[in-house]
Amino acid sequence: MAKLNCSIQSYDWGRIGSDSQVARLFESNCGVRIDETKHYAEFWIGTHVSGPSVLQRIGNVSLRDWILQNPKVLGDVVVDKWGIDLPFLLKVLSVGRSLSIQAHPDKDLAGLLHKLQPNTYKDSNHKPEMALALTEFEALCGFISSEELDVVLKSVPCADQILTVNQHNGEVKEARVLRSIFTKLMSVNHEVISKALSGLINRLTRENKIRQLTSKEELVLKLEKQYPNDVGVLAALLLNHVKLEPSDALYIAANEPHAYLKGECIECMAASDNVVRAGLTPKYIDGLPEILKGVPLNQYVRRYPPPFEEFEVDQCVLDQGASVVFPTLPGPSVFVVISGEGSMLTSSCEESVSEGAALFAPAGTEVRVSTDSELRFYRAGVNNKVLLNP
Repeated sequence: MAKLNCSIQSYDWGRIGSDSQVARLFESNCGVRIDETKHYAEFWIGTHVSGPSVLQRIGNVSLRDWILQNPKVLGDVVVDKWGIDLPFLLKVLSVGRSLSIQAHPDKDLAGLLHKLQPNTYKDSNHKPEMALALTEFEALCGFISSEELDVVLKSVPCADQILTVNQHNGEVKEARVLRSIFTKLMSVNHEVISKALSGLINRLTRENKIRQLTSKEELVLKLEKQYPNDVGVLAALLLNHVKLEPSDALYIAANEPHAYLKGECIECMAASDNVVRAGLTPKYIDGLPEILKGVPLNQYVRRYPPPFEEFEVDQCVLDQGASVVFPTLPGPSVFVVISGEGSMLTSSCEESVSEGAALFAPAGTEVRVSTDSELRFYRAGVNNKVLLNP
């Protein structure tokens, strides 16, 4: 088992200074003092070239290079299926303001984009992902129903100019029409968007004085303050507003339009950083996205297995004096400690761990975790369905 120094990303939507879980993890992990004026958005644990982790005790060797030199640490199943690299990337996100609406390409589109624009799309992999809430967490994900679309069409000024809908016998052909509306909206003239938004915001501001606005209407007012005259504010009306409680999870398939709004989460994904901005090949999802509650493995560990081969995530919360064993698997794991103190023991070493600790466990490693206080951490690994049924 190897301790890791990890990378961060400082996007403008990240929380600022010590208010960010990412900042606190990074300070503990790398000993870098928190800059109270800086945005801390993402804490990365993995091998991706845009933010590779480094082994603490082997000079300045990246985890990626060490795996290339020691492919057996991945196990035969992983090497045979994905080559000599981790097929997943684990992150912690601290979202202070809304991200842009985006989608992650499927394998075919990712390969084409990487070939055409390698400086922008740095790999050829797809990027299905899962968000597991650490705090209350809000997101936009998947298209609304036809019933909710009817309400949107009636409430948005100039809707006939910006949300063109062809109806058949009074019913919206959901899949085709919502894709078309969403895509066309991205190319509407900015002056038309500005006029529609101004009318919508003025109406909601007036009505907010005499009635309780819906959560979606309140969200529109909030987004417009963050991104004035932005088409994404109107696009948000076409997507489901999802609210997660801590330990709830949401998985997002390739090509599915989404945006994180606020909160902190664990995020795991296929090893890619490709992002396609809203409007390109959005995928239609019928109804509200499924919120995952996880499957309890024992009194301390809850597993979140998404319908993707590359990864699964375990949440572990140990009480004072408790211990738990993660049995040997034919694939690798990475761990990140969110809070508390404890130790991780294998047949060859014992590591003291606390907030910000990140570790890599090779295939075939049994890991016993214990604490004298309390300990909260997460494990990411290849989906067991693949490892046990290669």
